[in-house]
Amino acid sequence: MATQPKLEHRPLGKGGLSVSAVGLGCMSLSGVYGAADDAVSEDLIRHAIDTGVDHLDSSDMYGWGHNEEVLGRALKGRRDGVIIATKFGQTQRPGQSNGVNGRPEYVVEACEASLKRLGIDVIDLFYQHRVDPAVPVEDTVGAMAKLVQQGKVRFLGMSEAAPDRVRRAHAVHPIAAVQTEYSLLYREEAEETRKLTKELGISFVAYSPLGRGFLTGAIKSFADIDGRRSAHPRFQEQNFDHNRALVAKIEAIAAEKSCTPAQVTLAWLLAQGPDVVAIPGTRRADRLDENIGALKVKLSAEDVAKISAAVPVGAVAGTRYPAGGMAGVFI
Repeated sequence: MATQPKLEHRPLGKGGLSVSAVGLGCMSLSGVYGAADDAVSEDLIRHAIDTGVDHLDSSDMYGWGHNEEVLGRALKGRRDGVIIATKFGQTQRPGQSNGVNGRPEYVVEACEASLKRLGIDVIDLFYQHRVDPAVPVEDTVGAMAKLVQQGKVRFLGMSEAAPDRVRRAHAVHPIAAVQTEYSLLYREEAEETRKLTKELGISFVAYSPLGRGFLTGAIKSFADIDGRRSAHPRFQEQNFDHNRALVAKIEAIAAEKSCTPAQVTLAWLLAQGPDVVAIPGTRRADRLDENIGALKVKLSAEDVAKISAAVPVGAVAGTRYPAGGMAGVFI
């Protein structure tokens, strides 16, 4: 097999883990933004690896196990050199919003189930997906740390945890990465968290770095909204035109830079600091190639400032999740 190309790499934490600066978020491979074909998804994952993407991010919540199974099949014979991240902590409550479970015994149960679905012996990066306010984070991370000691997990992460909780978690066991939504549209919480993570030597993994597709420029009109996006305030009719106008500013800058809106958006994000990596999601190989192309887009300090000013902090209309989802993030 040909040697995989080497993309720009960045460290995750201070323990020696490093990943491609642009990875692949796998959530959309489980029907979140429309139907996905498993065989196509497996081919996409293998294509990502072939192009040098070695950071693959999943969760036991994506399709309630389906996503990890797809990833596991795609990894057969391809495990070496690939960083597998997955998450636990959300629970299924049919007819209701998702529950959370951070109890130590559940941490062990969830890890064993993920290992089995992924068909691997060790998870490279294991996140608590959503904080469980009913369980001290010290107890949850203590159980996660035992998995490291047992060789079932290599590094630990937190997702959507506010700075104080990250600090408490890191005091129990080193946290390699914190994952939160971070893009031109939504950056207040991420930038607040990064004040702490940079201090502690924790890296920041930006999910939804393209604003759930908004910042690609592919969503032109309100009629283009379908599936899960329709539940998100940013896409709802009262907010759509305002937010589409923000995206148009990015499209104009991308045209000046002779790249796509997605590429200039990702390049801006990576320019925020060497502690940041991005995990845009897609179901399509051409979009994945486009996202990787962001690594070739060079932005000056003036370019970064211009892009930041085009979409100022807080300019977006609508919260990043519906009200129920907002109750479970940044806590």
